[in-house]
Formats: sequence, C-alpha cells, structure tokens
Amino acid sequence: MITVIEQAVQARLVATAPKVETVPVTLCYDRSDPFAVRMAFPAPATLEGIEVSWTFARELLEAGVEQATGLGDVRVRPYDAGRTVVEFHAPEGIAIVLIGTDELRQFLDRAAAVVPLGLEHLHLDMDRSLAELLRDVP
Repeated sequence: MITVIEQAVQARLVATAPKVETVPVTLCYDRSDPFAVRMAFPAPATLEGIEVSWTFARELLEAGVEQATGLGDVRVRPYDAGRTVVEFHAPEGIAIVLIGTDELRQFLDRAAAVVPLGLEHLHLDMDRSLAELLRDVP
C-alpha cells in the first residue's frame, strides 16, 4: 500500500525584479503526517543555497486552489485560470511561487487516494507522537 506521494512540478519563482525564474519543486504527502503537505525547493532556488522545505496544512492547499486562504506564514490563492499562487512569509522576506493548478489538483487527488479528506485522524499514530514528545523531556 502506498504511504508516501511525491510529485515534481515546475514552479515559477516570482522575484522582486521583473525576472521570473522557473524552478523544480517537489510536493510530498506522507500518510504518517496525514494533515500536512511538504513543498521542497532545491538549493539553487533558495537564499541559503541549501534545500528548503515548507510543511503546511493539506487543507490550506486544498482550499487555496479555489479561493484565497491562509493568514500566517503560508498563503494560497488562485492566480488565474491555470495557476495558483503560494506565498511563503519568513523573517527574511516573502517568496511568491506560481504553480499549475492542474498539477496541484493532481497531487491533492493522489494524496486523497492515500488518506481521504476528513479521515486524517484515523491515520494518526498517537502512541508514536506521544513517545516523540516525551523523549524530549529530561
């Protein structure tokens, strides 16, 4: 049974200058963290020169392809008929990424085949999560 979904997509990184750069981005969904999705950016696309991953709510991405959503570090909204904007807010600044809406929907459909929306709680491993929390306590 599939437990991890990874999908490479081409994203357009919108810079402050008029230049827009295309970068490969990896979307990841893991049944062991059923409420989250991860978006990984390769080293050449980041200020730090190392791969950077953002993890945020799958529900945020799901809602954001239809309407503007998010008030925190990650915000998602439709851009036009074929693209979705994902904004990442950090102390260093804001990264604005355009991704094909069809690619996002395909990824979300694949994730829903692994864990249907609304049934994420059935896939939580509370014993493992509690053990991880307690492991950090002296």
